[in-house]
Amino acid sequence: MKNQLRKVLIWLALGTFLPQSAFAAQIFITNYPSEANAKVFVTKYPSEANCIVYETQYSSDNEPGVWFYTKYKSDARATIYYTQYKSDADLVVYFTKYKSDARCRY
Repeated sequence: MKNQLRKVLIWLALGTFLPQSAFAAQIFITNYPSEANAKVFVTKYPSEANCIVYETQYSSDNEPGVWFYTKYKSDARATIYYTQYKSDADLVVYFTKYKSDARCRY
């Protein structure tokens, strides 16, 4: 059951579960783990990551692994909390400089 929930949260965080969408994953960052859809740990190594993420300035970017940060929680598809500990994380991400590198592994 926990694995299924984790996969759903990963899909939600990435915004790829709605193929008809024309927008990047709309992400809101919270300071409270209890209101987050997923706890995210940022790694220094792409080989450790479940997802390689590219941060965009444009909400219209429509590719897996592309995140757009919103100012308001109501505009977001997913609310995430950045954790300092990998063991607490639902999702391990590595941030890339290149949009072409953005992807997810399951």
